[in-house]
Amino acid sequence: MTTYHTSLDSPVGELLLTADESGALTSLSVPGQKGGRTVGPDWRHAPELFTEAERQLAAYFAGELTEFRLPLRTSGTEFREKVWDALDSVPYGKTTTYGEIAARIGASRIAVRAVGGAIGANPLLIVRPCHRVIGADGSLTGYAGGLARKVQLLTLEGR
Repeated sequence: MTTYHTSLDSPVGELLLTADESGALTSLSVPGQKGGRTVGPDWRHAPELFTEAERQLAAYFAGELTEFRLPLRTSGTEFREKVWDALDSVPYGKTTTYGEIAARIGASRIAVRAVGGAIGANPLLIVRPCHRVIGADGSLTGYAGGLARKVQLLTLEGR
């Protein structure tokens, strides 16, 4: 399977986007991201596959888009996929907690740490809004893209 990629400038740094052959977005990484992707030797540069993603990201950063509508394709464990799907239901400008995500997917209170691990492994930063998940006490806990970016994204969304 070929991985297609492009890079886009953004207010939070250069974004690396990848897609599969159908054009479905498979990852969005930022520089220095914990677990972020880097261009592989067999990847193909294909900016034409990302025209709609580029348009929607520009609108998001301009404060004109509150919900992404892009084809996404991720591959994770069944548990991670449930967590990632739950992230999609956190509205623009709102935050939720790790415990609330656990409850949404029917996981026990004990699973909150596992939920945090799944959120930290989210391959689609910004598009799948893991930056909207905060600690139960309201603290801005970890973000794979760095806490400064989390603050920047939440500020953009009016939080």
